[in-house]
Amino acid sequence: MKKEEVNAHLKAIVGSLPECPGCYQYLDKDGVIIYVGKAKNLKRRVSSYFNRDHDNFKTAILVSKICDIKYIVVNTEEDALLLENNLIKQWNPRYNILLKDGKTYPSICITNEYLPRIVYTRKIDKRAGMYFGPYSHIPTLQALLELIKNLYPLRRCRDKINAESISAGKHKLCLEYYIKNCKGPCCNLQSRAEYLGYINEAREILKGNTAEIERKMLAEMQQMADEMRFEEAEVIKKKYLLLDNYRSKSEVVSNTLHNIDVFNIENDETCAYINYLHVVNGCINQAFTFEYAKRLNETEEELLIAGIGEMRSRYGSTSREIIVPFHVELSLENVVFTVPQRGDKKKLLSLSKLNTIQYKKDRLSQKDKLNPEQKQVRCLKELQEALGMETLPMHIECFDNSNISGEDAVAGCVVFRKAKPSKQEYRKYNIKTVQGPDDYASMKEVVLRRYSRMIEENTPLPDLIVTDGGKGQMEVVREVIEDTLHLNIPIAGLAKDDKHRTNELLFGFPPRTIGLRLDSAVFHMLTRLQDEVHRFAITFHRDKRSKRQIASELDTIPGIGAKSRDTLLKHFHSMTRIRKASAEELVRCIGEARGNSLYQYLHHSEESKQNISNTQ
Repeated sequence: MKKEEVNAHLKAIVGSLPECPGCYQYLDKDGVIIYVGKAKNLKRRVSSYFNRDHDNFKTAILVSKICDIKYIVVNTEEDALLLENNLIKQWNPRYNILLKDGKTYPSICITNEYLPRIVYTRKIDKRAGMYFGPYSHIPTLQALLELIKNLYPLRRCRDKINAESISAGKHKLCLEYYIKNCKGPCCNLQSRAEYLGYINEAREILKGNTAEIERKMLAEMQQMADEMRFEEAEVIKKKYLLLDNYRSKSEVVSNTLHNIDVFNIENDETCAYINYLHVVNGCINQAFTFEYAKRLNETEEELLIAGIGEMRSRYGSTSREIIVPFHVELSLENVVFTVPQRGDKKKLLSLSKLNTIQYKKDRLSQKDKLNPEQKQVRCLKELQEALGMETLPMHIECFDNSNISGEDAVAGCVVFRKAKPSKQEYRKYNIKTVQGPDDYASMKEVVLRRYSRMIEENTPLPDLIVTDGGKGQMEVVREVIEDTLHLNIPIAGLAKDDKHRTNELLFGFPPRTIGLRLDSAVFHMLTRLQDEVHRFAITFHRDKRSKRQIASELDTIPGIGAKSRDTLLKHFHSMTRIRKASAEELVRCIGEARGNSLYQYLHHSEESKQNISNTQ
């Protein structure tokens, strides 16, 4: 169809949409579903895509590809939320947010068998049994399985067992029976009713209802003690202590909080991280954090609503209270949404936030290991936002001076590209116009020489200049960049505290302190830049000073020219080693005549000094 025909077709559909809850599906020219959404009012929601221009580029692209609309009417907004979740899983539309936890996390399954088993699995098949999880924290899953193993002697074999096979005696007792991990229900040594009783209690533990089982155990233990059945009471006591110990290790929230869902969210440009906590009988019995990949720059509210639908559906939650960090436009039947300001519920929300932040940190760390450049770009974006720069500071240069009382004055310039050192672009400068220890004048000379030459050679200028000093250094650089060269390059300064430790970043004129955490990746990158320019400038200064001291002494020796001096230094590396060398070693290095002459000169000088010292 032509564009005009498509628009007319869409307009007709939108005009006839009902004003009730439901789900809508957008299809492209090939009939492929590219987006699924839910709405409290279908007509109003779908119309909003077509009756205005979209600032969001991705949304505008989506609208341009819509060629047909399908919709499903439901009774409530809750039904629309669950239906949307199922349709997204079924069709995986291109422009919907993508749940990224995938099938990577394991679950616990109680199988649908004559004698059910409790197993660890990563495959979800609802026909196979009842699932609990997934568990993002593997030790929690392992602790649960170990607890159930110690509490209940359940079968672990994979035999297909039914009433007929047991009656026919097709099964044999295995090792698990003899080491008392199983009571042999396959051989009629344990009744099916007793076995299913164990399974029911294990199911309640997996649901988090441990308090009821503890009360039941306590009552049974008391009854046995009253009947003088102390050995049997001791067996139950051990199980009671196991369960009580497990419960004490779980996160206790409050004895007044029952059957509550808690959600929190952390956001960045491409992903959202949503944490879900389920509280039963004052304890957290489910905790899971998952990741959504954004497709259309969805808002935090839209992402959180999607997460609520996903988790309540996955865990089969029937909680009538949901704690959230902010108000959401979502109405679920018999469910109250709470945004706590204080008290136990606020602490619970803070705990969820802490889990979300930690999960985000871990995920970013994993991604950084796989793609280090991504970490560097993210670091530079943080610096760009902190300084309010228009462009990403991919090319950063930093300067430092080094001298001792004005002697052997030098400067160094280091270059970082994509937050990493670009050592082939480092430059060394001998200070030429400054006499004495004047850091400001030296900095002015070096910056002027550096950028004058870059302008002459038409070399790309840096995105950011960083000075190793406070306001004074920044002002000197600004005078050269803006007043003399008429360039527009942002200038920042790294200032130190009274203990000579870098503690703040300065930017702008007049300079203002930029609020960066000292443990942030941006601050670490800047201090690494500062350490590198220190190292580079000081190393250059030391090399220059050493060469001057050694060369000046050799230059005064008769018969030793520049070529012989360089040969000696290259071979012996220092004047001390040259003095200690034998005549034969010197002859081998620079020839017989010069070698013997140098040896006699050095040792004659030392003897003369010694004689003068003895005379005194």
